[in-house]
Amino acid sequence: EKLRVRNMYRFSNTVIGFLNLLTLLASIPIIGAGLWMARSSTTCENFLQTPLLVIGFIVLVISLAGFIGACFHVACALWLYLVIMLLLIAALLGVTVFGFGVTSKGGGVEVPGRSYSEYHLMDYSPWLKKRIENPRYWNTLRNCILGSKTCDKLASWTPLDYMQNDMSPIQSGCCKPPTACNYNMEAVMLNQDSDCYKWNNAPTVLCYDCDSCKAGVLENLRRNWHKLSVLIVSMLVLLIGIYSIGCCAFRNARRAQTDYPYGENRMTKVRPRWDYHWWRWLHDRKEQLY
Repeated sequence: EKLRVRNMYRFSNTVIGFLNLLTLLASIPIIGAGLWMARSSTTCENFLQTPLLVIGFIVLVISLAGFIGACFHVACALWLYLVIMLLLIAALLGVTVFGFGVTSKGGGVEVPGRSYSEYHLMDYSPWLKKRIENPRYWNTLRNCILGSKTCDKLASWTPLDYMQNDMSPIQSGCCKPPTACNYNMEAVMLNQDSDCYKWNNAPTVLCYDCDSCKAGVLENLRRNWHKLSVLIVSMLVLLIGIYSIGCCAFRNARRAQTDYPYGENRMTKVRPRWDYHWWRWLHDRKEQLY
């Protein structure tokens, strides 16, 4: 019986060490995704950049702590590992729920006779609208989109190309006026979308100040979030499983430092843990009572 229990302890520690090696490797693509969002010339959003980088580095640190604690029976490292792991799981749950909440609304509206869709700012969540309508924040995004030269690809398009080709959300919202706009002289006084009056043919103006451009950025964010959510949810499920096994490994590391019994025979360690004498005293009192 004692041999079976010891083998079980060794097995759980081996498993937690191996799984932490996997999460250590898994933290690399999370950090990479955050750096990609920071440096990408096509997305120009940093809504998720900081959370992804923070989560990636935390996973890296706790994986190292868990690997060392499980393989070398370091109880304090495992205790730190489990505390941070619990906080990380709670943070991931919060980020996931919040992310799905603010990106659940939105989506494009098909334009009759065209291959692309158009996007409206009113269709997105109030939190995202408030964030992107902040002038200081939008100026940063506007300069990023302008610097990415996303609209330069459409400069050589013919009217037929606009009829047949698809566009990204940013191209649809920022590089052209809304399709419904009418610029005929007799239509100038008509009640049109306010974006129609913000449009300008100048390459540095176009529709960069239009609400449709802001909506295109939010749509791009929404799509990127749904892609990243697959990675985040998978990581969350993995972390919950590892946390459960880590609790067993922590208990094993504690027993390796004390004389907790594996069977009827007990052996007192040379350096028992701080609560050893209290535990032994309570155990002796219990035996005297019964």
